[in-house]
Amino acid sequence: MTARTVLISGASIAGPALAYWFDRYGFEVTVVEKAPAVRGGGYAIDIRGTAREVVDRMGLLPRLREAHVDSQRLSFVDTDGALIAAIRPESVTGGAEGQDLEVRRGDLADALQTPIRDRVEFLFNDSIATLDDRGDRVDVVFVSGTRRTFDLVIGADGLHSHTRGLVFGPEEKYHRYLGHTFAGFTLANDFGLEREGVIWNAPGRAAVLYAHEPSDRMHGFLTFTQEVPPYDAFRNPEAQRELVASRFPERSWHLPRLVAAMREADDLFFDVVSQIHMPAWSSGRVALAGDAAHATSFLSGQGSSVSLVGAYVLAGELAARADHTEAFAAYERITRDFVESNQALATTGGTFVTPTTQEMLDARNAALQDAASLTGEEGRAAHTGLVLPDYGHLG
Repeated sequence: MTARTVLISGASIAGPALAYWFDRYGFEVTVVEKAPAVRGGGYAIDIRGTAREVVDRMGLLPRLREAHVDSQRLSFVDTDGALIAAIRPESVTGGAEGQDLEVRRGDLADALQTPIRDRVEFLFNDSIATLDDRGDRVDVVFVSGTRRTFDLVIGADGLHSHTRGLVFGPEEKYHRYLGHTFAGFTLANDFGLEREGVIWNAPGRAAVLYAHEPSDRMHGFLTFTQEVPPYDAFRNPEAQRELVASRFPERSWHLPRLVAAMREADDLFFDVVSQIHMPAWSSGRVALAGDAAHATSFLSGQGSSVSLVGAYVLAGELAARADHTEAFAAYERITRDFVESNQALATTGGTFVTPTTQEMLDARNAALQDAASLTGEEGRAAHTGLVLPDYGHLG
């Protein structure tokens, strides 16, 4: 293997997972992250199917079991707040009860970073300014002014990846908008909820309350269809708040409380529901991983799981092959079908949570009344749709 030094941009999920495997295989690893530290807390994400095997091979299962949120119930209410049905989350997600892991995003990020914290170089409060792939190396200039040279660069910096933009061009070429805009935030748990979510729907709109274990804080989400992405609001928090509030004018259920909390939140996260679809995930000595390469969107429920699987395969193939070009091609060949089947969940199962028309909403509500029809079979097939290669002999 000729490539030994690797720069990873991004320290959320895919980045630390890559760093773990690269370090295990003997690479010299640097991770650059524009935030001041690994982000803590956050809403819960799921680790299912093949991804669960990845974290098992990392030795993280005991820690993640301790952090397991274990949501027990998902309730659906009508526009007046009357209960339609309450079901186990697995009935919708296709997860396996007793097998899946549900942990806060920050807990997963910290679990991934802990084993390598003193082994891998982390550069916080910095990011890549320019890349120059010279054929035999990549020259990097950081925003801080530092100049470094690496054998490989991996962009794991999310849906709006700056690394992808530098190498592959504008995001618009790869961005697939799924027709929804959302706002997420925390608010006081004045509702007596724990280990459960409650979903209010009207055609094209959803309001969600979600609580982990007993706590005085919980998560709120307001999602709505929007024909064209609200570009004018992306850099204007006040415009974001006004847009979201205008789409939820009702005085029913807990909507006024959610809108008020959204207006007051200091952690408002506003974005569009979208995916990344690229014809290739690498160019020269630069490759992409996680959401930067193939964001699935939160409607799939599989973003973190797909990122963990992709990181495992990418690092393993680079460790197994002397030629990075062959390794990048193998990484894509092995994982692309898995990625695309999980992306498809956002446009099939995702509409179960966010029906866009009255007809779809009525059909969803009818299905809720027949719990036996909710098997989650399609999701389960996607979650387990890749047999992991064995790289155990490499490190």
